[in-house]
Amino acid sequence: ELAVASLEEAALAFELRGPNHFGGLHTGLSIEHIALTSRMVSKYTGMSIQPHKAIVGANAFAHESGIHQDGMLKNKTTYEIIEPEKVGIFRKDAAGLVLGKHSGRHALKTRLSQLGVDVSGDELIEVFNRFKAVAEMKSGGVEDEDLLAIISDELFQPEEIWKLMDLQVVSGTRGLPTATVQLLGPDKMPRVFCAVGTGPVDAAYRAVDLALQLPTDLLEYSMKGVTGGMDAMAVTKVVLKPQNVNSRYERTFSGSGADTDIVASSVRAYIAALNKIIGYMQNRVGEEAYLGGDVNVNTMDLNDSPELALK
Repeated sequence: ELAVASLEEAALAFELRGPNHFGGLHTGLSIEHIALTSRMVSKYTGMSIQPHKAIVGANAFAHESGIHQDGMLKNKTTYEIIEPEKVGIFRKDAAGLVLGKHSGRHALKTRLSQLGVDVSGDELIEVFNRFKAVAEMKSGGVEDEDLLAIISDELFQPEEIWKLMDLQVVSGTRGLPTATVQLLGPDKMPRVFCAVGTGPVDAAYRAVDLALQLPTDLLEYSMKGVTGGMDAMAVTKVVLKPQNVNSRYERTFSGSGADTDIVASSVRAYIAALNKIIGYMQNRVGEEAYLGGDVNVNTMDLNDSPELALK
């Protein structure tokens, strides 16, 4: 009878117990990349890592109870048979840095390197600018979870065919929730659209729809705070399904976004999913009759009329 275990659990079992308990079995895996790989899989699949998940969960190397903390201070092996650093998890840096609005690029780059993320050049500038914007709004410093959310939102996104430049919403218990969005199109020209909806997020999504004219169904929408507190960053995940598509090529597209503003986070996730759809359609139309119609990729202009790819 076969048993099922996750890859990281099996890898660590062989790493720690292979010589003495498994007849010398071992793997060729680089276990120091386990945590980063797990986050990447979570990002691309849209499936969150459970906090209690062994090895890679947020609570795997966390200790809250007094007796556990006392044991860890005296001898870490009391509750941990392997150091979290060996699987790519760094709880706090050795220097005790607290990243905030007064931190520089060097401190940020050092902490990101400890988290397994190497950035430099223009990417570092983009991440640092976003980091400073977040740090200005957080009073308790920027946590590791905030940094990973920033990295995910800035670097691990699909090609930015459409980009959110600005957002303004008006909402309340009375009146019509209204959203105005400024988007940078494929031609690098800014466009402004306004719409009303049942709430601020719905209004913002309708404004984006006016710009892209790409009919989709919103299948899933979820949001969570990456840390505690009133100023926590919100990470939004959405799953979209294009309408009027040849059933042979039906599929869903996920998108994620992060921001201290929940509406902005929602819009970033929505646009990320739409960018995936447009990119996928551009590739498919060039390969075969994806649409079941007479659309020629050489004459189709997705920049001006992305909706053509769904007709």
